[in-house]
Formats: sequence, structure tokens, C-alpha cells
Amino acid sequence: MSDGTKIDAPKPLKKRIKKLRKLSKLLSKKTKDSKRYEKARVRVAKFHGKLKDTRTDFLHKLSTKIIRENQTVVLEV
Repeated sequence: MSDGTKIDAPKPLKKRIKKLRKLSKLLSKKTKDSKRYEKARVRVAKFHGKLKDTRTDFLHKLSTKIIRENQTVVLEV
């Protein structure tokens, strides 16, 4: 922000990023084209969706908070 305020990522996002690392590591250890590989791949894909939803939710809440607290919001392009 213009006053130097920095906003940290929420705790649920940090936890999910850790879990994504773990799932990705487990996926990489599987043999390609096996049934277990496919299950792990689907799990990682679903988790990517959840991670995206968490990020989007945080950004929506943050933008709403900024707009409600301030009368004028200016964006640079």
C-alpha cells in the first residue's frame, strides 16, 4: 500500500501450500501410468483447485476491506 503497509498471506494458505508440497512429492515417487499414480495425480489436481479458492477468497475479502475503509482507491497501471 502507499503508506508502506504489507499484508501477509493467511494461515490457511500457508498450511495448504505445505500440504501441496507433500502431495507433489508423493506423486513424483509413483510410477507413471499406474493406478496409484493416477489417484495421486487427481488428488493433486483437486488440491490445486482448493488452493486457488483459498487465494481468491483472501483477495476478495482484502479488496472489500480496503474499499470499505477508504473513500477513494487509486490504481496505477
